[in-house]
Amino acid sequence: MFERIQEDIAVVFDRDPAARSRWEVVTCYPGFHALLAHRLSHGLWMGGFKWMARWVSHWARWLTGIEIHPGARIGRRFFIDHGMGVVIGETAEIGDDCTVYHGVTLGGTTWNKGKRHPTLKNGVVIGAGAKVLGPIVIGAQAKIGSNAVVVKDVPDQATAIGIPARIVESQESGGGFAAYAVSCDANDPVARAMHALINHSAETDQRIDQILAELKRLGLQIEGAEQSKLDAGSLNRIVD
Repeated sequence: MFERIQEDIAVVFDRDPAARSRWEVVTCYPGFHALLAHRLSHGLWMGGFKWMARWVSHWARWLTGIEIHPGARIGRRFFIDHGMGVVIGETAEIGDDCTVYHGVTLGGTTWNKGKRHPTLKNGVVIGAGAKVLGPIVIGAQAKIGSNAVVVKDVPDQATAIGIPARIVESQESGGGFAAYAVSCDANDPVARAMHALINHSAETDQRIDQILAELKRLGLQIEGAEQSKLDAGSLNRIVD
């Protein structure tokens, strides 16, 4: 148990540059306090003392703002940064070296008994406010962007962003820890589509202008040919 506590303290220094001393971590980090309380409540839960386990987790939530059901299974070196509003459901399973930020929910999508919460494999990072819902699997070293809503499995080392979440190709190098699960390839697909449509319309206008100019050179007049043209630059700036 003492070794696990030492690991929990050490991991704060690894992943939070604001940490200054062990005493500060022990006394001022709600994520650390929530993990200690969960170990106690989980032990009671597994021992059959269900009400006592829920009572301990209830007071831990009141003290830390982090709600972890005593039935949840959590691996080693788990780090909850800031922590307020984190919710981890009963059948959630979290591997080693995972990180979650404030406002994260590992929730269920059904009232049925049985496995109904997510499984996080080793090294997963979940950004602030993200919702990971249902008995899905988030692959090893995967990243979930802030405020994403994930309802399907995420492959190993992938990055998922958006509502509903989609997989994007990460352009980051080195494979290191990414604060808030930020991905280089995080452009809005709706904005991308609109840019493509605007550019296509502008190119079409240019072709029409060329055709009209050639017809005019040949002595033909097209009624209604002079119309307002699409200003692609202005529209692209509006979309941005």
